[in-house]
Amino acid sequence: MKQYLLFDLDGTLTDPKVGITTCVQYALAHFGIQEPDLDKLEPFIGPPLKDSFMEFYRMDEAKALEAVEKYRERFRDTGIFENKVYAGIPEMLQVLQARGLKLAVASSKPTVFVERILEHFGIRKYFAVVVGSELDGTRSEKDQVVEEALRQLFGGKPVEKDQVYMIGDRRFDVEGARAQGIESVGVTYGYGSMEELKEARADYIVRSVEELRKFLLRGTEEPRKGTSFQKIWQLLFPLLMFLMVRSLAAYAVQLLFFQAGNAVSGGKFFFLRDEAGALIGFTGNTSVIVAAVSYLAGAVSVLGTVRLMLAATAEDMRLAHLRREPGKSYVLFGLLTVCAVLGLNILLELTGVIELSESYRAVQEDQFSANLILGLVCYGLVTPVAEELIFRGAIFGALRRMVDRRKAMLFSALIFGLYHMNLVQGIYGTVMGCLMVYGYEYFGSIGASIAIHMAANLLAYGMRNTHLAVSGLVNAPACFGFLAAAACCLWGLSRRKKVF
Repeated sequence: MKQYLLFDLDGTLTDPKVGITTCVQYALAHFGIQEPDLDKLEPFIGPPLKDSFMEFYRMDEAKALEAVEKYRERFRDTGIFENKVYAGIPEMLQVLQARGLKLAVASSKPTVFVERILEHFGIRKYFAVVVGSELDGTRSEKDQVVEEALRQLFGGKPVEKDQVYMIGDRRFDVEGARAQGIESVGVTYGYGSMEELKEARADYIVRSVEELRKFLLRGTEEPRKGTSFQKIWQLLFPLLMFLMVRSLAAYAVQLLFFQAGNAVSGGKFFFLRDEAGALIGFTGNTSVIVAAVSYLAGAVSVLGTVRLMLAATAEDMRLAHLRREPGKSYVLFGLLTVCAVLGLNILLELTGVIELSESYRAVQEDQFSANLILGLVCYGLVTPVAEELIFRGAIFGALRRMVDRRKAMLFSALIFGLYHMNLVQGIYGTVMGCLMVYGYEYFGSIGASIAIHMAANLLAYGMRNTHLAVSGLVNAPACFGFLAAAACCLWGLSRRKKVF
């Protein structure tokens, strides 16, 4: 949620069609131009009048200025009130102001007219600053209006551009915002089309006043109500069900392998036997297959619950992801993931944490005794999908509806770390859990966190299985370089879009 909101007037706060088009019609009649269809004059709503007369009726500057004066002749006392506030706007402004946000109007219409319109409709009280053009024709460009609104809004202090939205219905609003380095929110309930706003590269686009209200207030929603027991149960049920079914499935598959091992001879790929040929255990390949099947069974057991939570989270996130992310964001996130995985793995090696954890070394030995392809399929594809459905889909989804999203990210990452039951994976899982949540929030899709998890597991498993981790990469400069590169990628992503 941003703290400073600049609103366009015409087509954003009010519907001025009748007043503007009839006044344009009046001005054109002065030049002998008859235009009975007011719909054809809708393009005059939004941009500076002089520019519109010059563009749409091929007037030179002198004639366009004369047309503006004729327009104002009717507008001053009649056209100005042939106007109406969009339904829901006063209520939205009241809530925004009550939440402590600073509101301003930045309009191409002359300030004196803007003030009168806002007072007439009883909404002037919601705005700390009102800026428009001047009657003498100065400050008519939208970027100039936005610049002055920002100057007055921040009162001479440095402008916090990352805390400002410019909200409007036309491309001029988007272009004015971009010229001043702030993000824009296009609204299609006014007089700019979806195509116009997309072509102008609006940062976000909403389709109604209600969507705009939800968008501007996102992140300030009160936590969902419910008893403590209900919240804890909603949080733990998917995890407990997953763990129980996974354990039962693992036991069942191991039993099948045991019976198969006693029924057949050979099978060195799956079975360990003594000199007499008796079954004494399973190979790492069997362990990998058991793990893959049990993870799939556990995920399927809670799929219904997870789907409901994913749908609820997707609806919560929808308004923050109306704009398609550019390819650069995906590239940066890919680099961030690779650098973070390499840096963290090297750091764990350098600090000796791996040597301190016998339980992790046991897990590692079991995993890496398997066939490389089987290991990559299980730990690089199957387990990431299952774990993301549980930890980001269900657990984080539940937490973000109960507490602040930052706390939800931290708590869900800690639960993910503890779930691994050893020091090395606990540290690694907690850090990467935060990154996976960040990806989920950044792109608004569970697919993003699954992709990050898969990439991290494939890279870490392949690197350790093939001993790349100890082939010259494990040194302080490499560790610092990878972690610094990850930090730079994270900074770049946060500059492109603020998530938390």
